[in-house]
Amino acid sequence: MNSPLESVAVFHLGPVPVTQAILTTWVIMVVLIAGSFLLTRRLSLIPGKRQAALELLVSGIDTQIHETTGVAPAPYRSFIGTLFLFILVANWSSLLPGVEPPTATLETDAALALLVFLSVIWFAVRRTGIRGYLKSFAAPNVLMIPLNMLESITRVFSMFVRLFGNVMSGVFVIGIVASLAGLLVPIPLMALDLLTGLVQAYIFAVLAMVFISATVEDGQPAPPPPPTVRKDS
Repeated sequence: MNSPLESVAVFHLGPVPVTQAILTTWVIMVVLIAGSFLLTRRLSLIPGKRQAALELLVSGIDTQIHETTGVAPAPYRSFIGTLFLFILVANWSSLLPGVEPPTATLETDAALALLVFLSVIWFAVRRTGIRGYLKSFAAPNVLMIPLNMLESITRVFSMFVRLFGNVMSGVFVIGIVASLAGLLVPIPLMALDLLTGLVQAYIFAVLAMVFISATVEDGQPAPPPPPTVRKDS
């Protein structure tokens, strides 16, 4: 097994090296795109089992977004749902023989963290405008601008480190146990890896939503004070 800090090119597209993590990522993207097309091409008012399962998944994502942040889920459903599903499938790809999950490499996790960083800016600017987004760095006062700017970078970096560390460690543990104890003993660890992959995908998606909603709310203007009611003398 190669070091997670070292990416070995499988082949080159001109000067661009293509690693196994990139190939696996492309396969996962094709699977998700094809799956979403097949699952949504024939929707009906009376859902069958397939459509009911799909609606349950979408409803669960909406519920988590609303319960976590208190905001309407519609503007964020596509990004957060896609982020969750991609990380989940990428984590679970480690169960396939000879496949190392893309989320166990620095490049993939850094790219996911960068997407979250850019999405925070995108949703905040779309909701509150550039002025509102810049104003969010001055909450609660202008003295906090340097710390808030640093926090916007470090919190995304922490997501990247957490995902990389947890997925990479799981891959190494299963690989070591399998090499020492044969094929049957690691089965409980593989079940645990399924649970860990699910939890890591959930945490990453929830943290992304929390960061987005926090920035959007900080950039919104304060609500006007309630009107005063004068008592008749």
